[in-house]
Amino acid sequence: MAYIPPHKRHSKDSDAPKPSPSELPLPFHSQRSSRSRGGEIVYAQRSISRWFIAPSTRDDDDVDDDRLACPVRLESIPCESVEQRRGGEKPMVLVCDRLKTGETENCGNFGKSPWKLIVEKIQSDLLGSFQNVRDEMFSNELKEKVKPSFIARFGKIFFHRNSVILDTLEKISDVERSLHQVRRSFYTNISDSFMEAIHGEAIPEFRVDFGEDKEYYHVKVFDKSRPTANISCKCSVMEGGAELELCKIELNEVRHLVVDISCLNKNLDLRLTLRSKRILTALDDEEKHGLLTLIKSAIIDPHVKGGLRWPLGKESFGDRYSVVGIWHTKIQSYKSSSLRLELRLADRFDYRTSSGEATKEVILRMRGVTKQLRDEILEVDVINEMLLDNLKLIWNHFLCQGCSFD
Repeated sequence: MAYIPPHKRHSKDSDAPKPSPSELPLPFHSQRSSRSRGGEIVYAQRSISRWFIAPSTRDDDDVDDDRLACPVRLESIPCESVEQRRGGEKPMVLVCDRLKTGETENCGNFGKSPWKLIVEKIQSDLLGSFQNVRDEMFSNELKEKVKPSFIARFGKIFFHRNSVILDTLEKISDVERSLHQVRRSFYTNISDSFMEAIHGEAIPEFRVDFGEDKEYYHVKVFDKSRPTANISCKCSVMEGGAELELCKIELNEVRHLVVDISCLNKNLDLRLTLRSKRILTALDDEEKHGLLTLIKSAIIDPHVKGGLRWPLGKESFGDRYSVVGIWHTKIQSYKSSSLRLELRLADRFDYRTSSGEATKEVILRMRGVTKQLRDEILEVDVINEMLLDNLKLIWNHFLCQGCSFD
């Protein structure tokens, strides 16, 4: 079945029930104004951001996907990096009381497959966002190469500054409505036990080939001529270990679709993201010289946050380029024909806020789904089938058993 963009569809049911607040996209972000701390994340002009609670209907339920299996509430937890950024305020997580008392559900004990229900919820937004990315990829106005990706990340959804009482609510839609306007973030720093579970349980089921260990330094550069986006210089360490070698120059990530899913009967939550990067391929000699000068001036130092430092006065070039951040990443990757699993250790430092954090992260790149973006026609059935397979794998082997947030 070929995909028909929303603006070309003809509705035959004007009296259809209105979606719940969680099913409505947040207001479109402006690519020129919506950026994260330090300018790292940019949202496309037609981006969509959603949050909902994963349905958890069981075999003994009365096929009521909207009924909460147990009371829920917000509980504050300590998180040093978040507290530093928010003046000591602790983030809050959505907690299922039955999990707190040890009455966990079996990972497969559902009347309806939760991954099928998730696909039903996100299908329209995903396909619409796919079309937006394709329009960008095939635009003749761009001088950069657009590289899209559809990924899954694992962590915990944090809610900030909220006093909503939830324990009297019985329906998922009521909880979603109560928390719809609450500011939230997704924290991807996971525990050692999660890494061990991935190695011991998920990877054997993954049926992948071991790729290779990779190490990169990402030098984040502010370009005065591009005030709405930072440049990211991806570098590897040259033989001998004393200097950096420039591998790729990109503009920072643009998000087209972000779906945060609270998985109440799991220890972790799920984020699905459709994003794109622009690889700069048409720099003139002056631009190349300026960026290369910054890279060659960097000193590798494992004792500083981010792993790099610059001699005094060398962290900028002229009045155009200046270093604003560093990422030092070590990645262990596993690859199959349709998926790529990355276990990443990241050490980040933001010069603008003088803050940094070392994290352990797991990223699952859905290469098969992403590949559909390059095809002439979006085949909905093919995309749905691959997405169902991927989410089933995620649900059964990435969010279960030994996978823990703390």
